[in-house]
Amino acid sequence: MATSAEKTRSDEDKHESARTRTKRGRWLLPALLLIIWVVIGGVGADYQARLGEVLENSNEAFLPASAEATRVAEMKKAFETEAISPALLTFNRDGGLTEADLTYLNDKQAEIAGLKHPDLDPLGGLAERTLPVIPSEDGEAAQIIVALDAALGDKEAGVAKELRRIAGEGIPAGLEVNLTGPAGIGVDLEGVFGAIDGMLLLVTVGAVIVILLLIYRSPLMPLIVLTSSGLALTTASAVVYLLARDGVLTLDSQGQGILMVLVFGAATDYALLVVARFREELHLTANRFDAVRKSVRACVAPLFASAGTVALGLLCLLLSDLNNNRSLGPVGAIGVAASLAVTLTFLPALLALFGRASFWPFRPKHDGQPQRHGLFAKVSALVSRKPRTVWAGTLVLLLAAAAFAPQFRASGLDYVDTFTKDTESVRGLEVSAEHFPGGANLPGTIIARTEQRDEVIAAAQAVDGVARVTPTVDLETGQPKEADGLSSIDVTLRDISTSRAAQDTIVRLRDAVHAVPGADALVGGDSAALLDTRTTAEQDRWVIIPALLIVILLMLILLLRSLLAPILLTLTVAVSYAATIGVAALVFNELFEFANTDPSLPVLAFVFIAALGTDYNIFLMHRIREEAAKEGTREGTRRGLTLVGGVIVSAGVVLAATFGALAVLPLVGLVQMAFLVSFGVLLDTLIVRSLLVPALTIHIGRKFWWPSKLAKLDS
Repeated sequence: MATSAEKTRSDEDKHESARTRTKRGRWLLPALLLIIWVVIGGVGADYQARLGEVLENSNEAFLPASAEATRVAEMKKAFETEAISPALLTFNRDGGLTEADLTYLNDKQAEIAGLKHPDLDPLGGLAERTLPVIPSEDGEAAQIIVALDAALGDKEAGVAKELRRIAGEGIPAGLEVNLTGPAGIGVDLEGVFGAIDGMLLLVTVGAVIVILLLIYRSPLMPLIVLTSSGLALTTASAVVYLLARDGVLTLDSQGQGILMVLVFGAATDYALLVVARFREELHLTANRFDAVRKSVRACVAPLFASAGTVALGLLCLLLSDLNNNRSLGPVGAIGVAASLAVTLTFLPALLALFGRASFWPFRPKHDGQPQRHGLFAKVSALVSRKPRTVWAGTLVLLLAAAAFAPQFRASGLDYVDTFTKDTESVRGLEVSAEHFPGGANLPGTIIARTEQRDEVIAAAQAVDGVARVTPTVDLETGQPKEADGLSSIDVTLRDISTSRAAQDTIVRLRDAVHAVPGADALVGGDSAALLDTRTTAEQDRWVIIPALLIVILLMLILLLRSLLAPILLTLTVAVSYAATIGVAALVFNELFEFANTDPSLPVLAFVFIAALGTDYNIFLMHRIREEAAKEGTREGTRRGLTLVGGVIVSAGVVLAATFGALAVLPLVGLVQMAFLVSFGVLLDTLIVRSLLVPALTIHIGRKFWWPSKLAKLDS
């Protein structure tokens, strides 16, 4: 029979064994999650590196099938007309070209015609594709046009660079040479977007590291958060690559850049919320595994609501008639979903691994005092003390800024105004427009019934802004091209084909040829595609913006289980956006003196500002509601703002910095996007969520939660 001491030791051994099994069990899930995500990251990294292979940047690829330019492009296939992407070399000298210049030009034309290059094999060389030197009437400029096949795709840039190299060798002193046309433009854009995987990522990561170091004053926590964000980007990029490769969605270079900054911003924002709650729980809980579990449990609802709202908001872009905007919706939603998945699984596993050491050298102590009375304790005290003054003052400020919103110009940028710095393709277009008909390198196309061809040509020639109208000729027979009773007609415009003036000419041209009885004439080409893109983008605003506001309202109703609060919060989102547009109008028009903005920009900016602004609404109001249920609306609002105000501002600063990184790319549209989203997010976090919303909540009191049960509790 066992002695009492032996039984005691046996019981202790059992308890120790149970504690060991429990401890090992607690490590099992974090370890398993880390292994799974390491595998996902390893597989996804290869797809992320190949994302550039599936980019599609042509204008016609983004237009709906119903657009006139798209219909013309489809009808041209019946004429067996090769899609031409001209490379245009312009040469000019003030005072006129010299004999030495002309000799040089003829030599270069012959050298280009005999060019041997691996990428040219599908074309059979350039001998029949290189036109003779075309001098200008004023004798100051000349052109060499190389008719490349648009089907070259990615190989076009390599050929264009070779043409630039040839033209630049042995240039006579004082002669200016520029490569432009679609091929030259493509080379310059490739140089810009080639920085997305390098410079943009470097700037984004650098900005996030600096901000996280300032927030946590810890060298380890920024690495934990960045690892989580980087894994989210890798995962999202891999999924987007596979879908774009299989033709499920279309991805352009702008979408690639936005995906990067959106994922980094969203994943970091979500991480900040979890990490803040984790630090709070470490003060209340001795065991790090329990602290992680409680933190995740507390953050699941707001994170799902937040990510769901942003994802649904982005999916509102599916209502767009522009394929690139429509695809940006699921691309962004995939990024948000990846950010949420990593934040709720991989990040908690890392926090469990490092525990309190995550915050070294300022490790949280188990002291039962999670609240830090810092800046937002003072802000919440001010809001609580003078709610009416605070909300009225901030609302007046926002409405004053919104008053300038009608001055925001979004009717489209000329290509020459697209870059923030001088580029060779822009300079070449300017030279071409000065000395030749501006659209000569990119002729438009009219498709009309053959019986009315002469009438259509006469009507087109009478249009102001049209330089030349001729039937499209078969190079082998010299006869006008016809197919299925239709004829193709080439139209050369006087203005640069990528300009707003050229688009205005297309409007007049369409009116003229559409009026020809029985001709069924349609106008296409690059200028027409740009016009259709602008028109479609303007129509999108009246569909997407109302749809997104409805989504935001419904999500807030589901989260807060009330009606009045969601309505007021949705209105603050709209006011915040209007104020941002007003400030942007002043900055763009007066400070930067931008000529215009892309017509899609207001819609895209609204989607990001409104969806992400609702993000912070959810973070704030979920915590205020939690506290109000225990301590009433006034005290719950004060305490909720104190606890999460700093997190919201930190998240806003991080998101603003990530979107602000887009400004390093020298494209006016991306600089404008960077300013709009960055300023809008900062305005929303610093003014709207930190002052206006809490002040309104306190001023209205318990009725703010009507008709939920909270409306019946003491304020």
